Formats: sequence, structure tokens, C-alpha cells
Amino acid sequence: MADNTQSIQWFPGHMAKTRRKIGEILPLIDAVAEVVDARIPISSRNPEIAELIKGKPHIILLNKCDMADKNVTEEWINFYKAQNIAAIPLDCKNGKGIDKFKTTVKTTLAERLEYYQSKGMVGKPLRVMVVGIPNVGKSTFINRIAGKTRAKAENRPGVTRGNQWFTIDKQLELLDTPGVLWPKFEDQTVGEHLAFTGAVKDRILDTELLGMRLLEILSASYPELLEARYGKLDFECDSYDLLCQIGKKRGMVIRGGETDTERAANMLLEEYRNCKIGLITLERISDNA
Repeated sequence: MADNTQSIQWFPGHMAKTRRKIGEILPLIDAVAEVVDARIPISSRNPEIAELIKGKPHIILLNKCDMADKNVTEEWINFYKAQNIAAIPLDCKNGKGIDKFKTTVKTTLAERLEYYQSKGMVGKPLRVMVVGIPNVGKSTFINRIAGKTRAKAENRPGVTRGNQWFTIDKQLELLDTPGVLWPKFEDQTVGEHLAFTGAVKDRILDTELLGMRLLEILSASYPELLEARYGKLDFECDSYDLLCQIGKKRGMVIRGGETDTERAANMLLEEYRNCKIGLITLERISDNA
């Protein structure tokens, strides 16, 4: 399992080009807004971003907060605050939290605004570069904040290919960049969590095994949600048997009375992604140690 996950390679040429472009454009940028998935705040962040942005003011946008555990999202916001990084929970599809972005940018860049004013550059807009790995909702965020649909957004990795500037108002401009993902998943958990949420394709990992791994997390952190969705379960057994229990409860039995575990795993993943099990965050502050 570990060997298969660690050997995953996904670093198309346009992503390598994006890294170079980020370095080239950085001198023109006042701050960086990084869009991450609130359900997996660790795995959905590019570990190279901190080095790439070289100390530029940084804002974390916790997108898909409507699908995450609200209490855990608040813990992450406080965690970032302790590091002097502003964080905003967002639901870009429905626009929740979008109105807080401009205010957060101006607060984060208060010193920059004062500098512009002292130099008589009152009309100079703040420039913020928006970054994020594929499929975290970066283009959807820009479409929302810009009130337009010029940023191409689709529910599959790697759609946005070229840098685009968006004038939000007289005081703010955004630069959209293609999604950037790291060359390989050094930690097997990262690959699994990205697959759970659909950020990478299911075929990267065995579906049955993926379902079992998801059940390990949910049975430990959200057993009450599992039972509310699937009925009484025996959590003393291993994840395979737990998957069998759920499959049988849904009538997924094949000849001989065995559970169709692949079908059960597909159902579990689909119901998790559609929030039918509940609002769930897979990564906690303690996982960031």
C-alpha cells in the first residue's frame, strides 16, 4: 500500500511552468491567497508554497467549509491566527464568506496601504495572487469575488492553465494561476485524503482499500455519524468487516452470501463526498505536528 502510494507521480509540464511563473511574478504581488479544502487543510496545501512566496503576506481560504466539521474549521482558523496568518471559511459555490475577503486583504495589507498613501499612491490597487492545488475551488472563488465567469472552472483537476488578471474594484486586483501540485505524494495519507475528496482520480488507489481507510478515520472520529447513516455497527471489528457490515445493510450481497465490498466502497465514497454521512473534517490540528 505504502509503496504504491509513494510512487504516484503527477507533475505535468504546465505545473512546473507555474512554479517558475510564481517566482517571476512575485515582485509585483502584495499578498498571496491560498485556497485549500476545509475538509483536508493539510493534504490540500502545496508544501512548497511557503518557500515559493518568500515571506509575502499570506491568507488561507478554507473552501468547502459547508462540507466540513464547523468546530474543527474554527480550530484551524485559530491555529493559523496564532501564526499571524488570516484564515477565512468559505463556501464558494454558494458565496458564503466571500464578503469577508476584501476586508481581510485590507487588514492584512494595512501597512502596504499606509505606505502607498505616504507616497501619494492613493489610487494604486492591492495585488493578490490566488494559488491552490487542482480542484480545491480556486476558479470558483475568483468567479464569485469578481462577479464574473471568466475564470474557467470545472470539477476536474488541472483545468485552469494560464495566468489571468481580474480587477475586483479600484483597490483590488487578483491574479489567477493554474493549480499546482507537488511532484509526488511523500506521505501515503496525502494521496488517500486527496482521493477521498475527489481531488485526484479514484483509480490512483484501490477503491476497496480506499473505502476501508476512510472507514478507519470515520469510525475513530465520527462513529455516531456512521451509525446515523447505516444503522448499528460493530466498531470492534477491522475496517474490512465494517465495510462488509455496511454493504450488507445496503443489500450489496453477491452469490454465496458474500458482500460486494467494491460496490460498498464506491457507495461509501460517494456518500461521503456528497455529505450524506454528515459534515466531516478528516484532518485535525494534531495531525499537523
